[in-house]
Amino acid sequence: MKSPMTTLCYMEQDGKYLMLHRVKKEHDINEGKWIGIGGHFEPGESPEECLIREVKEETGLTLTSWKFRGIVTFSSDGSPTEYMCLYTADAFTGELLEDCSEGVLEWVPKEEVTNLRLWEGDRVFLDLLTKDVPFFSLKMTYVQDRLVECVLDGKDLGCPA
Repeated sequence: MKSPMTTLCYMEQDGKYLMLHRVKKEHDINEGKWIGIGGHFEPGESPEECLIREVKEETGLTLTSWKFRGIVTFSSDGSPTEYMCLYTADAFTGELLEDCSEGVLEWVPKEEVTNLRLWEGDRVFLDLLTKDVPFFSLKMTYVQDRLVECVLDGKDLGCPA
């Protein structure tokens, strides 16, 4: 069974985020969507260890500077609750992989990211990152692919029902 804990990182360079277009894995809940870099914790890992490992595995890059931005709780019908540690990173070393096993990696200008096919909730936390909101706790509830609840630091954001 996969850990309910995950990491997600938006790597920044020259006004762009490194995005992963999930088009390669079978039975992928993220199939066809664009997401940041990350994945599930392995036994005994801290959030930072998971972050560094996942970034290396998916991109070939080694993070040298990152910031823990918030925790996102995902609740969904038919799926276990997921707790995601959300990061941004602005420095790394190495060469970007030409072939990622999970999809296609692409540097996308930050202002164009919301034009991509994203989860609706990703737009919410990307907006918080853009506004440089201090550390936050965000809860999002989905029914199938539809976002039905958004709660930021205990306050309902009024997401559509």
